[in-house]
Amino acid sequence: MSLKIIASTCTGCSACEPECPNVAIREKGGIFVIDPKKCTECEGHYDEPQCIAVCPVDGCIVKA
Repeated sequence: MSLKIIASTCTGCSACEPECPNVAIREKGGIFVIDPKKCTECEGHYDEPQCIAVCPVDGCIVKA
């Protein structure tokens, strides 16, 4: 499973990008996107997805 960022709620703050252990998050047109091929929801690294933990916008990052 992977996560996705809801473009309409992403503020472009970039808090999520450096937290991703799989380098699955990148900036695209002022917002951030998650590469579903790289996203593992942080399994094997953390107990919870780190992008969700640091995102200041509730509900911005959801299961794809």
